[in-house]
Amino acid sequence: MDKLRIKGNWNQIKGSLKQKYAELTNDDLAYVEGEEDKLLGKLQEKTGKTKDELSKEINDMSK
Repeated sequence: MDKLRIKGNWNQIKGSLKQKYAELTNDDLAYVEGEEDKLLGKLQEKTGKTKDELSKEINDMSK
């Protein structure tokens, strides 16, 4: 599994995810350092994507 690496501004990444996935709420995107798996689990439930797909997408946004 691709390790989730959040670099840069989480607020910008969060905004991009909300634009792409309108069903996501602020609660879904609440990020706490060290709880990446919990965040990915919530996103996986809402989007239907795998954790690997979501990790890659978020990592690409944070570059």
